[in-house]
Amino acid sequence: MGLKSMSLLAGATVAATGGSALAFLEDGVSIQNGLHLIVPADTDYQTRRQVTAKVKQPTYDAKTGAYGKDRKTISLTLPQVLADGKVIFNVIRVEREVHPSLSAASALELNKLAAQLLTDSDTDNFWAAGTLS
Repeated sequence: MGLKSMSLLAGATVAATGGSALAFLEDGVSIQNGLHLIVPADTDYQTRRQVTAKVKQPTYDAKTGAYGKDRKTISLTLPQVLADGKVIFNVIRVEREVHPSLSAASALELNKLAAQLLTDSDTDNFWAAGTLS
């Protein structure tokens, strides 16, 4: 199947299995409303993997009497040195915006569906080649 006939699991259990632990550590880089982490085991500074997490809390608009949505963004950067010596930054970014009245269970379900968008076999061709069908 592909995107046009995609099927995701509602109420799914999403878990990573296998592999080995990849430790992250704060590196002191200042991120407004956020945190910057690196993989200290990556000894080559040019190719050190990094995570940046940011949060924008919902705010109350006195004019409308309503709260806005929060925004949480987390990105993982995988630097790569090209054959000509240039360093480029491969990035995956996940962003979620929800209204504060959304239940915790619904917000969690949104996270689980998003995880499936990254890992479900129905999206493999999209991630590999940009196929929309």
